[in-house]
Amino acid sequence: MKNFFKLFVCAAQLTIVGCLVPHSAVAQELSFSTNVVDYARSGSANLEASYGFTRHWSVNAGMKYDSGGMLRQQLYSVGTRFWPWHIYSGWWLSGKLQYQEFNEAETVTLITSEGDRYGAGIGAGYSKMLGKHFNLDLGIGLWGGYTKYVTYACPTCGRRTGAGNTAFMLPNDMIIALSYIF
Repeated sequence: MKNFFKLFVCAAQLTIVGCLVPHSAVAQELSFSTNVVDYARSGSANLEASYGFTRHWSVNAGMKYDSGGMLRQQLYSVGTRFWPWHIYSGWWLSGKLQYQEFNEAETVTLITSEGDRYGAGIGAGYSKMLGKHFNLDLGIGLWGGYTKYVTYACPTCGRRTGAGNTAFMLPNDMIIALSYIF
């Protein structure tokens, strides 16, 4: 966990520094976006910053936070997108590293599990330009990796029913995002 967290912090710092360093390119390079699906599905606050460093490549760092309902989580990711046409326009493919701290309860049985997930994800999508500074992003993703968890009989009783480590493969992103491009 410590090595993954160090890698995540290093990549996030490089992304932030890349956004702050002056450069001489003409294109719009920095964007911030929020995924509307996350708000509608679980009320998760989310934000992603992206920096286009060449015509076809951008780096991004994102976070999601949800403190209520059946899923409570903190999720952090860093990654890249490849744009065949031009950054922030048209089709894209992505890859990322991701960390999630979670606490989730099953709807019917109320069995609760909490833990940490570490992994990598892939995704694809399309970015539609709505105006000079606004885009609508559509996409889908999948991520897999390693999870360490503890299960409880109910959300409040604290009675442990199990614990373990396992590999996982989960849908990651269903994206309908609004982006502002600087």
